[in-house]
Amino acid sequence: MCTYQTVRVALEGSGKGQGGWFPVSVASVYFDHSVHTPADHTLNVDFLNPAQGPAARVAVELSARGARQLAEAILAALPAADPPAEPGA
Repeated sequence: MCTYQTVRVALEGSGKGQGGWFPVSVASVYFDHSVHTPADHTLNVDFLNPAQGPAARVAVELSARGARQLAEAILAALPAADPPAEPGA
């Protein structure tokens, strides 16, 4: 079911669209009807750079299960980016 709730987050990154790579500054996350994925509803994530107009967008539609798996994979991978703890800390 559609929640009509959109969560927006400012971030730093890059996305690759039809015109090549561009900086990404915002992500919008919402649960809604899918456009392309063969499912009634999907978790949709749009990575955007509003300053560059509507073409600076990468959209992803994920099943609820796929979205949970992706979230778990991200959380599992992030500790590798943390600096090692100092001895005695």
